[in-house]
Amino acid sequence: MPRPLRVIFAGTPAFAAESLAALLKSAHQVVGVYTQPDRPAGRGRKLTPGPVKTLAVEHGLPVLQPATLREADVHAELAALEADVMVVAAYGLILPRTVLAIPALGCLNIHASLLPRWRGAAPIQRAIEAGDTESGVTIMQMDEGLDTGDILLTRRTPITTTTTGGELHDTLAALGGQAIIEALDDLAAGTLTATPQPPEGVTYAAKLSKIEAEMDFSRPAAELAARVRAFNPWPVAWCWLGDDRLRLLMAEATHPGKGDTEVSPGTLLAHDGKALRIACGPAGDQVLRVTQAQWPGGKALPVRDLLNSRGDRLPVGLRLGRAGEETST
Repeated sequence: MPRPLRVIFAGTPAFAAESLAALLKSAHQVVGVYTQPDRPAGRGRKLTPGPVKTLAVEHGLPVLQPATLREADVHAELAALEADVMVVAAYGLILPRTVLAIPALGCLNIHASLLPRWRGAAPIQRAIEAGDTESGVTIMQMDEGLDTGDILLTRRTPITTTTTGGELHDTLAALGGQAIIEALDDLAAGTLTATPQPPEGVTYAAKLSKIEAEMDFSRPAAELAARVRAFNPWPVAWCWLGDDRLRLLMAEATHPGKGDTEVSPGTLLAHDGKALRIACGPAGDQVLRVTQAQWPGGKALPVRDLLNSRGDRLPVGLRLGRAGEETST
């Protein structure tokens, strides 16, 4: 086997921790871990380490948490680790040209999409929201652009009509761990090849916001169902129920029944005991079938349990939306 590589790992959240865990089980040597500074969390706003730092500390790895990678002393500290390669996964800091050039074999990024589709901040959720039937991870040779580097390796996974953002996140995190080890093994053996990204098919995955999670029932039901699944578990799709917010966690688009198209968007239709049926579309001519939801301050439940416990709050004909009006985003 070729000489194991000396690896610097840079990442912060749970998605990245999966890849660090895979590296720690491999033949390659992690010589240092870069992660974002601890952030306030919880009611007490106590400074809390991210999942990558927690894992690194458990394994006795050197942890570095600079606020920026643009300072000369940071560059010197990184160079002193004498790494062959730097592996980056959801780190959260931009790597300037100087940093990209420090490792002998450059910097590899684990990106949660099939590049060039879904460059940017939220590729997992945007793929589901757009109705993609497939996603995956790309191991990319990093350059100064936004996810524009050459493709080194890709691994694919299907997106089904029930896949949530959380489920796809976990699948891709595990896939990313497998893919980076394969890429590093090939890199060490000198067999890893790079392919420039094609100019066709480039899309950008904008950062998620809580504002866009409010449901606009005048939109097509299929679009809303995809958004509900994409935004589970964050930022979570929701709609007004009087003065409260009803969170929607699982939904599908269904065909309207007799009389379902004679109401305004956002109107609760006759339910089937297992799901809320909400009129959607420009003329209320489509139906969103919600099977999992959550009361304010409560836990996520199958809708049949919500109906059994508080069905009086969800009567047929009720209009969901701000102050009884149609929602807008």
